[in-house]
Amino acid sequence: MSISQMLLPEFDQEMASTRKLLERVPDDRFSYKPHEKSMELGRLASHIAELPNWGATALNTEGLNLEPGMKPYLAKSREDLLQAFDKNVADARARIAAATDQELGAIWTLTFAGKTMFSMPRVSVLRTTMMNHLIHHRAQLGVYLRLNDIAIPGIYGPSADEMPSRRAGTQ
Repeated sequence: MSISQMLLPEFDQEMASTRKLLERVPDDRFSYKPHEKSMELGRLASHIAELPNWGATALNTEGLNLEPGMKPYLAKSREDLLQAFDKNVADARARIAAATDQELGAIWTLTFAGKTMFSMPRVSVLRTTMMNHLIHHRAQLGVYLRLNDIAIPGIYGPSADEMPSRRAGTQ
């Protein structure tokens, strides 16, 4: 079995779980911040929506140089957020599915203002910079939504909002 065939089930599961959470982002709370050092909810959700794009970027390039002052994607609404996420997921999935083991083993480099931040095999970029990074921020988004009394969907099983005993108010 190829590396891409082994990655795709995990990719599909994590992207489906992420979309369920992004569907809960309320249009009227994009400026919400749980703490002054925190990202706004809209910026956090937008970052999550753009992270699958790292999959296609890592497989279509030998590296990426980020420059100071570059502007990140910022969704204007939940609909915009979901459209961007769906496009990025579809692009990444198609590229991962087509990737050879040789391509996935090739080194990819991220630089910032010309300084190397890391160089690693593309498969590691997919696991760390795309999926693990997305999962990390997805958990943050879950906290933001919980703090706004928005029901959280189950990710790896039912959430407290989906458990019958929790909905009835019993412990």
